Amino acid sequence: MRRLTAIGFDADDTLWENETRFRLTQERFQALLAPHADAEAVSRRLLETERRNLAAYGFGVKGFTLSLIETAIEITDGRVGAGEIARILAEGRAMLDHPVELLPGARAAVERLSGRFRLILVTKGDLFDQERKLAASGLGDLFDAVEIVSDKSAAVYRRVFARHADGAERAAMIGNSLRSDVLPALEAGAWGVHVPHALTWEYERAEAPRGHPRFRAIPSLDGLEAVLAEIG
Repeated sequence: MRRLTAIGFDADDTLWENETRFRLTQERFQALLAPHADAEAVSRRLLETERRNLAAYGFGVKGFTLSLIETAIEITDGRVGAGEIARILAEGRAMLDHPVELLPGARAAVERLSGRFRLILVTKGDLFDQERKLAASGLGDLFDAVEIVSDKSAAVYRRVFARHADGAERAAMIGNSLRSDVLPALEAGAWGVHVPHALTWEYERAEAPRGHPRFRAIPSLDGLEAVLAEIG
């Protein structure tokens, strides 16, 4: 019996660019607040605000935009003007309207595996934005199932792989985030394949589980087929 029957793919920064949009917006936000604090202080306060708000707003552009506004109010001691808040809102809308840019090798990797495994897109974030990006990517028809979740945990991966495939033990999760894509998938009993992106949000950083028998790391999606063949 073949070991692997299902492949889970993360979306943001695994199949298409995402963090670059957040970084550019954050740089503009730092410039906006330059009269009140230096860039490092702004970044530190923003990360603190984002962490605090995740339970209420979840992941994605809308929660990020609300955290930008909250951070601006805190850093300026409530003196931020309506015009500056309007600029922040405009930046958030521009992020939501940004075209989808597939990462190198993403389409080829998904196309080569489609029909050979059950392919499941497992992504977290705002429902509307993730649905928009998937539709714009042109990859939607290649997946057997799509799960847009509020967060990623071992319990989520067990549920997803049980619902759409033969369980986590016969599945592999592919993604750029050790914290969200790899570690909870390994905990669920799946294989975890880390494909790093040049930019990683501080919240998503974690130590690689070196020595774990089901952990693999590849430099890009070009090496995915080979590592899957080695697994099963």
